Amino acid sequence: MAVTLPDALLTRYKRFSLYNSPYRAHDGGCAVDLYPGTLRDGRTTVAPSPVSGVVRETRTVRAPPKPYAPEHDHLIVIDCDGPDELEGLTARILHVEPSVSSGDRIAAGESLGTLVRAGFFAPWVDNHLHVGFRESEQNPYRASGSLPLEPGVEIEPLAWDGTGRVVATGETYAVLDAPTHPDPGSRFIGVAADGGDPSGTERALSEHRFDGGVLDGGLPHYDGGGLLGLEGSATGAVSLNGDRLGAVDGRTIAWDDVTVLANDEPVTGLSLFCARDANFGAKLICPDVDLEIGDHVAVSVRPDP
Repeated sequence: MAVTLPDALLTRYKRFSLYNSPYRAHDGGCAVDLYPGTLRDGRTTVAPSPVSGVVRETRTVRAPPKPYAPEHDHLIVIDCDGPDELEGLTARILHVEPSVSSGDRIAAGESLGTLVRAGFFAPWVDNHLHVGFRESEQNPYRASGSLPLEPGVEIEPLAWDGTGRVVATGETYAVLDAPTHPDPGSRFIGVAADGGDPSGTERALSEHRFDGGVLDGGLPHYDGGGLLGLEGSATGAVSLNGDRLGAVDGRTIAWDDVTVLANDEPVTGLSLFCARDANFGAKLICPDVDLEIGDHVAVSVRPDP
């Protein structure tokens, strides 16, 4: 059973990702990270609820130990009665210090509390709500067990030639001014994968091809990613500007052993997601490479030796 994330839920947020995470709850796109802030306001603490319903429980949970973050996080469990597509399901929400408690009725968009940065976060990850859904009788406390998710919105693949100028930086990342949203607020977009016909062994392995699709995930700093915005499933090689990234099966991509380059310098990776705001642009994860606002950057991907 796949759960559709309706327009009424996703459009409350600036960005979302099903695959941009190292944690198994996101395997196969079984959880969604919802970002209330833009790429230039990634540390907002606003935490609007994605659903309406009754809070079943809140609890403090252990987070991985990190020198820059607390070793605890918070879990909010909500029995959903809206949006309609989610009625009867249980939502499991992390990364919010709750201002709600057991028995409270919450409306969609109402504040759940304050976004927090626990040990689940890499230093470059922006503040977000982690959300999964499961049947009401399922154990809501296990990290695994959430249902696969399907975005119920249009996601437009946006061509990007790999170049741009730096418009924002942090200690571990840089945001480029490209690609740009053609009509901010109207729909979600993401970086388009190359379509095209395979050759050799890849053609022999599959008769099913895909055209385009939106790349989602941490390339290659997380094990895999996703290909969103397609009708049906896809099989075969996935590329960006002719540089092979990996292979897709269904909508899940297994990254090849590759390195992302910024001006021919190796960086940690490229963060890929869906966004609808005017400040959309490529996000480079580059803690060991100094990039400054105004720098021109050309991004490419090479196979590892």
